[in-house]
Amino acid sequence: MEYLIETIKYLGNGASVSLKIFFVTLAFSFPISILLAMTYRLNFLFKKFISFYTWFFRGTPLMLQLFFFMFGLPAFGISVDRMMVAYIAFSLNYAAYFTEILRAGIESLPKDQEESAQMMGASRYLTYRHIIMPQAIRKEMPTITNEVITLIKDTSLVTVIAISDLMRNVKEIVSRDFTISPFFLAAAFYLIISYIIIRIFRIIETKYDFMDNTV
Repeated sequence: MEYLIETIKYLGNGASVSLKIFFVTLAFSFPISILLAMTYRLNFLFKKFISFYTWFFRGTPLMLQLFFFMFGLPAFGISVDRMMVAYIAFSLNYAAYFTEILRAGIESLPKDQEESAQMMGASRYLTYRHIIMPQAIRKEMPTITNEVITLIKDTSLVTVIAISDLMRNVKEIVSRDFTISPFFLAAAFYLIISYIIIRIFRIIETKYDFMDNTV
C-alpha cells in the first residue's frame, strides 16, 4: 500500500507538470491565434507573415521545435529554463494550428456580414469581436476540441528535454521497478482529462446553440 501511495504521488507530480504546460499553452496560444486570425486579411504584409508563421510551425515537428528552443536559444546568448522552453515551443506551435482553424472558420462565413457591419459604422475590431469571431469559433468548435485533446497528449513530448512530466515519471518507475501498472495510471489520467475537455466544449456548444435559438 505504501508503495502504491508513493507511486501515485510521484505520478501526480508529473501530471501536475503536464497540466501546467497544457493550461499555459492554452492561455497564450488561443488569444494569439485570435489576434492573428483577425489581422490575416488586414494587408498583404500581415497575410504573408502569418502564412509563413503557420506554415513553418505546422510543417515542422513539435519535438524539433523543442530541441531548437532548448539548444538554439543559448547559442544566441538567450538563457531559458526547460519549462520556459516548453511554454514557448508549445504556445507558438499551437497558436499556428489554432490560427489556421479560426482562419478557415472566418473564410467560410459570408463576406457581406463584415461589409454590412462596416457600412453601419462598426469598426473592424468590433465587427470581428461581436460578429465574425463568435461565428467562426462556433463553426470550428469540433476541430478546436480535437486540437485541445491533442494538446494534452502532446505534453508528453517534453520528456525529450528532460522535464519530469507524467510520461517521464512513468518511464522511470517502469525502468526501476519492472512493473507496467504506471502505464494504466497514465492512460487513466489522459482519458479523464480528455473526457473533461469534451464535456466542457459540449457545454460551450450547447450555450452557443441556445444563444442562436434565442436570437
